[in-house]
Amino acid sequence: MLDVKDLNVYYGESHTIRDASLVLQAGEAVAIMGRNGMGKTTLLKSIIGMLPSRSGTISLDGKQLQQRPSYERVKAGLAFVPQGRMIFPLLTVTENILTGMEHSSSKVVPEYIYRFFPVLKEMEHRKGGNLSGGQQQMLAIARALVSNPKVLILDEPTEGIQPSIIKELARSLTALRLERNFSILVSEQVLSFALEVADRFLVIDRGEIVHERHKDAVDVEEIRAFLTV
Repeated sequence: MLDVKDLNVYYGESHTIRDASLVLQAGEAVAIMGRNGMGKTTLLKSIIGMLPSRSGTISLDGKQLQQRPSYERVKAGLAFVPQGRMIFPLLTVTENILTGMEHSSSKVVPEYIYRFFPVLKEMEHRKGGNLSGGQQQMLAIARALVSNPKVLILDEPTEGIQPSIIKELARSLTALRLERNFSILVSEQVLSFALEVADRFLVIDRGEIVHERHKDAVDVEEIRAFLTV
């Protein structure tokens, strides 16, 4: 279980995340929705440790993480796929995936990666920079998953991806979550993708979590109103 309590994050003197609290249960998928500039990326970066929090707590299965650097949070069970994917463009697909396995004695891409993302097998010797946006996103997710995380954190995974690939990605993530038994925390603006992937929805507005609904109780128009500029 990922437990975030009363998190406060600042950019300089700008208070960007205000008393944010959320709980992500084992095996659950939660979508953080909100317009651009409302704090989605900042919140996720603070959870993974790329941005310091001024106050509040972050724990995973009871282990406190808020004072630990990012690499220790990854070792504890968090994995992060950043906005823009940030794959290594000059490394091959296989080499990119293996960078996520640096703490493993095995240097073979796990079977399930190519089973869920067969296009990566087809292009295993191609350089990452030569892949399409959707293929790069699959590669970034694969690189994160080979660390066997308890929680996969995704920041705007549909950005720059064509609609047909978005649907495929949603189906793959849902199936992977069930088979590999990890949780998902995803920031997103594409409501159709979030509805496909998430069990529960949080809305962030000006750095505060202002709305929460389980998928069974979601009012799509209500959520869409929060996303409208």
